[in-house]
Amino acid sequence: MKFARIVFLFAGLWGIIELAPLFFLFGAVSRRSPSADPELYYAFLAVTMAWQLAFLVIASNPGRFRPMMIPSVIEKAGYLLTVAVLFAQGRIAIGHLLIAAPDLLFGALFAIALAKTSDFDLMSGLKSMK
Repeated sequence: MKFARIVFLFAGLWGIIELAPLFFLFGAVSRRSPSADPELYYAFLAVTMAWQLAFLVIASNPGRFRPMMIPSVIEKAGYLLTVAVLFAQGRIAIGHLLIAAPDLLFGALFAIALAKTSDFDLMSGLKSMK
């Protein structure tokens, strides 16, 4: 459980630190990409920030919230697949692959945490919380 707790705690904190400034940088983003849509930009940030909070919830009790590790792995895999397809189509530069490196690391660590918590007995874990 300790491994999963550390992984999800670090991922949640990392994500919050990484994403929070973006709420104030739409002007810079829209200058670089004039077609940027503010609704999509802020909606993406809001949903992504919600996932960071979900990672912190998972970290609070990995055994209890183990089922949420599955969509956490899928969240990382979905982003990585999106970046890979866009790169393969020539729609983004190679630098975007580097930006996705932490997501690759966290996705792998999430999968490992999921596997390492598979022997956790939910009922005994709930009893020990009381």
